[in-house]
Amino acid sequence: MSTAGLKPRAGTDTREPRPVPAERNPGSQSPAAPGQPGRRRGMFLATGCTLAWLMSVSVGALVDCGPVLHRVGLACHIIALVLSFGAILIVDWVGLLWLLGKRDIHDTRRLEAAAQPLIWGGLAVLLASGAMIKPDITNPLTQAKLLCVLILMLNGIALAPAMRRLRALPAGTHFRSVAVRLRIRILTALSISQCCWWTAIIVGLVNSTLRRWAGG
Repeated sequence: MSTAGLKPRAGTDTREPRPVPAERNPGSQSPAAPGQPGRRRGMFLATGCTLAWLMSVSVGALVDCGPVLHRVGLACHIIALVLSFGAILIVDWVGLLWLLGKRDIHDTRRLEAAAQPLIWGGLAVLLASGAMIKPDITNPLTQAKLLCVLILMLNGIALAPAMRRLRALPAGTHFRSVAVRLRIRILTALSISQCCWWTAIIVGLVNSTLRRWAGG
């Protein structure tokens, strides 16, 4: 029997159709989980920040640097606060605009990467200058301020993996398209950051005002 009738007609594709992959939700697929080196790096940074914070508090409580170094330390403290907190405000503001759909995610990523040296450099100067102004660690308000500074640093380190996941997302990704768990993580970290920054600033202003009224 002739098999001519079984031959496919010209232009007909006899290959089996390949399944079309389902569209992925940006942010729902996490990149490869960070390995042990990433966790070790985070723990190393957290330990280093905690030790630096403890050294700053200890030196500030035990060492009297004198009036000249006190004034120098206070000036450096204010400058570092302006640099670090100013950079944080700009990054968070652009992040809020992305959340509202008025900015692209690339804007947030580029600004965040550029602001990192100012933020962490400012925090380092805050610790160094804070040891020179001899804070009253017996004051509950000062204790709250110092604790806020420590939480700020640890929160920034803990937020790093989430920020790396954001950098891996394609351009044009909207906040509502990001995985719910990642959204909650980012919003929680940003809320902690703003709360601690404003608490530290207000406590510093209150302590400075009370010290002037007391003639100190």
